[in-house]
Amino acid sequence: MNSSTHARSYAKVVENGVQAVEEVRRLRNSGYMSDDIFVLAHDGDRTERIADAANANEIGIKEEGMFDALANLFRLRGDELRAKITSLGFTEAEAQFYEKELDLGKVLVIAKTV
Repeated sequence: MNSSTHARSYAKVVENGVQAVEEVRRLRNSGYMSDDIFVLAHDGDRTERIADAANANEIGIKEEGMFDALANLFRLRGDELRAKITSLGFTEAEAQFYEKELDLGKVLVIAKTV
C-alpha cells in the first residue's frame, strides 16, 4: 500500500473494495467530511459500487470542471483516470503511478481537504 500526503489531498492505494470501505470509514472518523472523500477504480461500474458501499464520492464535474468532464467522454480510460486524479491536486507523475496501480485491480481512496 502506498500513501501520499499533500497540502490539499491525501491518497491511499488499497487492494480491494472491502479495504476501500474501511479506509473511507477511517478517514471519516479522523475528521474528513463525506463530501471530500473519493474512491476510484479502473472500472467505472466498480468505482460506483465501491462509492455506494462506502458512502463516498466519485470524482465528477464539481472536482474536474466542466471542460475536463466533457473531455473525459472522449478520452481513453487511462487518460480519464489520470485527469480525475490530477483534478484533486496530484501531479501528472503521481497520477501515472496511481493509474498503474488501478490497472492492477487496486482501488484509490482520496481525501481532499478544503
